[in-house]
Amino acid sequence: MADDKSKRDFRDRDRVSADEDYEVEYFAETAGITTQQVRELIAKHGNRRETLEREARALRGQ
Repeated sequence: MADDKSKRDFRDRDRVSADEDYEVEYFAETAGITTQQVRELIAKHGNRRETLEREARALRGQ
């Protein structure tokens, strides 16, 4: 089910939803990795933004 864009609160701001393409694309662009890499990181490490940012930095460093 898609997010209701008219309901604006900040409960899930610390998460990246793998089900929402725009969230994956935005995270990939800001982290400097591909959308496929983002989906793989979410599958492996969960969807907490803090963890994903750390893992994306490590991935870029390789």
